[in-house]
Amino acid sequence: MTVLTERSRIRFAAPESTTAPAPPEYRGLTRDGVRLLVADRDGVVHSRFAELAEHLRPGDMLVINNSATVAGQLDAELLGHGTVVIHLANRLDDGSRVVEIRTADARRAVLDAKQGDIVRAHGLIITLTAPYPRRSSPVRDGNRLWRAVVDGPVHDVLERHGRPISYGYLDRSYPLATYQSVFAIRPGSAEMPSAGRPFTTELVTRLVARGVSIVPITLHTGVSSQEAGEAPQPERYEVGAGTAHLVNATKAAGGRVVAVGTTATRALESAVDDHGSVTASAGWTERVVTPADPPRVVDGLITGWHDPGASHLLLVEAVAGATVAQRAYDAAVSDGYLWHEFGDSALLLP
Repeated sequence: MTVLTERSRIRFAAPESTTAPAPPEYRGLTRDGVRLLVADRDGVVHSRFAELAEHLRPGDMLVINNSATVAGQLDAELLGHGTVVIHLANRLDDGSRVVEIRTADARRAVLDAKQGDIVRAHGLIITLTAPYPRRSSPVRDGNRLWRAVVDGPVHDVLERHGRPISYGYLDRSYPLATYQSVFAIRPGSAEMPSAGRPFTTELVTRLVARGVSIVPITLHTGVSSQEAGEAPQPERYEVGAGTAHLVNATKAAGGRVVAVGTTATRALESAVDDHGSVTASAGWTERVVTPADPPRVVDGLITGWHDPGASHLLLVEAVAGATVAQRAYDAAVSDGYLWHEFGDSALLLP
């Protein structure tokens, strides 16, 4: 995979003690009860996600990802190595799969696997055929993502034994339903498009009543970029003609287009033509939004909090600007906002 040479200017200490250990519903909150930090050029406001409508204007538009999370994590055995966890991600056009092998507790990637190695998981035989899409990590030794041939009834095994992909920082395993947003109707994401998770039907009603429109895109996520400097992998996306038309109309009318998550940003920006208009588009995207290659349509971002060095920070900086993004992260660290997929949120408006 391409290693990014561009680095985000956002700097902060990794807040290891403030990772959300469980979904908010298991911590005594509602989905939309998580904290919301609103940052723009005028400063920072601390709020709750349930109050999102109060921070948007009539005529604004939210672009949401309607991809649903699939159960892609299995206990497995890497022959010659021992017990591992395997993440089955995107199904490629030739029928092979993108996979990641991690330690049995899922905390670390296994980087010493080799081409031709075999993983067994509940009757599946998974053969590593090549690094995906090329060398997938900037680390000096080893490889994180693999293209693999999977022999066996994948769908049945995942349905019976699969669980949502997680990385060992949660207090226990949680059911697949907790990894779905209210917008999730098209299964295909290896990991939850988590920026949309805090929405509830009641909040959507308040947003629409305020005059904020909501339109869908689809982007099926791969496995996360765990290594600093690693570019996002290719992902399958679709922007429909109706969404394209409504986004262009919102821009023409002076409304703000706010992407709900890095996935929605990537998909929408992948559908922008040479004239700056959004068109119906679908396929595999390798678009990487950075300050050097900034968004042309997205005006704001709803997002969770990303780790230092993550490629997502380049997208955050590109949308919000370095000053607003740094202000937001400084405030989030100082005020103990919770990180990762079940954590708190930000609304960033440049």
